[in-house]
Amino acid sequence: YTGAASVACLKAGASVCHVDSAKAMVERAGENVKLSGLENAEMRYIIDDCFKFCQREIRRGKHYDAIILDPPSFGRGPNGEKWKIEEGISELMELVSSLLSENPLFVCLNSYTTGLQPTVMANILKLALPKNAVIDADEIGLQTEEGLILPQGCTAFATFV
Repeated sequence: YTGAASVACLKAGASVCHVDSAKAMVERAGENVKLSGLENAEMRYIIDDCFKFCQREIRRGKHYDAIILDPPSFGRGPNGEKWKIEEGISELMELVSSLLSENPLFVCLNSYTTGLQPTVMANILKLALPKNAVIDADEIGLQTEEGLILPQGCTAFATFV
């Protein structure tokens, strides 16, 4: 469900900026916002590289109360740029940290790269975010009919005290 986090934030009354480098994914997120009855909610759709977007927002002096990241494990940009989560996530999190408001609510980082463990994800947030971040991390999985959990990745969530 593309844009599910954006829909949840809109339903909670937030203004949302949804950034994805893939036009098709941004369009699908927009469709899901409409299907959720939120077409009049305050939602910006940005088709852009997340690094470039973050750098521009920093130059503009923009700040956000909450940031949700759902980066791909691997990707290629239109000019041959390569993204590997293991190589780029620390730099991205430094940019994200610069975009947080004075009193942020949360940062959520999801990864569907099964090689990144919850402890690694928590450490990534600890190294990048302000010292008042309280961080929790866990695995993401799907439960089978037999009660087995199939690993799908992990998530790390930071709140601020």
